[in-house]
Amino acid sequence: MIVKDETGTAQITWYNQPYLKNVFKPNERYKFYGKAKNTFGKIEMHSPVYEVENANKNTGKIIPIYPLTFQLTQNTIRKIIENGIAEVKGKLPETMPAYFLEKYQLYDLNTATEQIHFPTDFAHFEKARKRLVFEELLSMQLALLSLKNKYEVQKQGICFDKSAKMSDVINELPFSLTKAQLRVLEEIDCDMESSKPMNRLLQGDVGSGKTIVALIAAYKAVKSGYQAVIMAPTAILATQHLESFTEILAKTGIVCELLVSGIAKKKKEAILSRLASGEIDILIGTHAVLEENVVFSKLGLVVTDEQHRFGVRQRSIIAEKGENPDVLVMTATPIPRTLALILYGDLDISIIDELPPNRKKIETYAVKKDMEARINAFIAKNIEEGRQCYIVCPLVEENEEINAQSVMELAEIYKNQIFTAYRVEYLHGKMRPREKDEIMERFKNGEIDILISTTVIEVGVNVPNSNIMVIENAERFGLAQIHQLRGRVGRGQYQSYCILKYQGNSQMIQERMKVISSTNDGFIISEKDLELRGSGEFFGTKQHGLPEFKIANLFEDIEILKQIQAISMEIIDQDPLLENPQNKEFRRLVEKNFKKRIEI
Repeated sequence: MIVKDETGTAQITWYNQPYLKNVFKPNERYKFYGKAKNTFGKIEMHSPVYEVENANKNTGKIIPIYPLTFQLTQNTIRKIIENGIAEVKGKLPETMPAYFLEKYQLYDLNTATEQIHFPTDFAHFEKARKRLVFEELLSMQLALLSLKNKYEVQKQGICFDKSAKMSDVINELPFSLTKAQLRVLEEIDCDMESSKPMNRLLQGDVGSGKTIVALIAAYKAVKSGYQAVIMAPTAILATQHLESFTEILAKTGIVCELLVSGIAKKKKEAILSRLASGEIDILIGTHAVLEENVVFSKLGLVVTDEQHRFGVRQRSIIAEKGENPDVLVMTATPIPRTLALILYGDLDISIIDELPPNRKKIETYAVKKDMEARINAFIAKNIEEGRQCYIVCPLVEENEEINAQSVMELAEIYKNQIFTAYRVEYLHGKMRPREKDEIMERFKNGEIDILISTTVIEVGVNVPNSNIMVIENAERFGLAQIHQLRGRVGRGQYQSYCILKYQGNSQMIQERMKVISSTNDGFIISEKDLELRGSGEFFGTKQHGLPEFKIANLFEDIEILKQIQAISMEIIDQDPLLENPQNKEFRRLVEKNFKKRIEI
């Protein structure tokens, strides 16, 4: 079709839409919106948006783009939303107090809703978005702070004995602690000696020495006349903790015991009876310690390892087994500090931000498929020298729809074709816990050369002899997750390597591979991961028990987030339980979004 206006002529082309012939009438005026090309002096447009000149529905203004589903078109959804907004115009009940909207110059809810969908201009759009982001982040902050407040106001904590000195066990250690570990221990010591219950999150990169900090805190609790419990996410990790605790604490007369599911009934009964009578000082275990029949004589300290695998609910179940015990939550998933303060608003935060001096940097290489032969030769060379190797795959079994390496398929090829001379085993989450533990134990004892696995090995198992980590289809993993996996090697005296095999050439993939290859700092990596993938994928709602944000973006809105934190603290300081009539909307908002979570 040839169209023209006062400025010239253009040719417009549509494909496979013959009905359009009847839509346009000669000598009528229409508006066309699309990408214009100048080909040898001739203006062309392909499949533009069009409408009658004065319609102003889809052109000449800012148009919302919605995620589509099934056979719905943008026009259909826009029409539905438009009708919906017309239906409730001016009737949406306000969710934030009037004084607050005025103080921070925010739109009322009705204006914000209208302007976020059909903005008059970009300035109105920005103001509408700011109002909605404020609401979302503020309700989360107020909820977390009231949770923290409730915890502090209602409960009288344990004052641990000042004469039970952490330095007594620190001086006996066969190695020196880092400055960061000592700083964190000082914070924990102050918490333990105060009457307010400790509720602290300890963040530290893979291998930064969090376990020893937990051990020293447990020592202080026991020497003050209390028991401690250490909860780990897997039986093998719990066993590992028991070994290191026993080794260091045996000479101090402290009794440590292990409780995991699957131990013989008789043995379990004996443990439970010694625990209840106070003969066991430190209990180390998995989810098994949450069971009702696990009763402590005098529980004073609860430590949970790898926080994101235990929800708030489990944390509180274990804490209820004592009289307001101190709680220390540990995680190796580094979260940028500002965010950690916000996401774990109900916890105080300590960070171990340096690695022990003997940890070697893990050399990381991102490679394409054509390097496979060289990688296999490199693995073989290291096994000949007595080392071991992890290989991580994204899938358990082959899947026709997903082009990615699976554990079963690769194990088959490695066992029967490539590494026939070596001991190859596989591991994945669908196996029975006992089976998994048995394989990990054999790998740890050097009876397996190559372990092919899904991400089940992500958490804390210590095998100092393994020095190669190969990650298949690395583009399918988050950076923070790759960093966690990489931390499985580099734990002994050997130079260690992480090899990322990836497919795809998109800029995003290249950028991510570059970041992970160039730094070993978990905090830089997590910040980049957050920027590249957004907060939803980065945290996965399961990890922190918070609702998904509909409009706020934790990375882009970090400045608003900082502002919100200060505002929330001010509100809660003046009205801890949001009981003042002027804050009734806030109370309603928090209850609506967080009712189930706050009661936990």
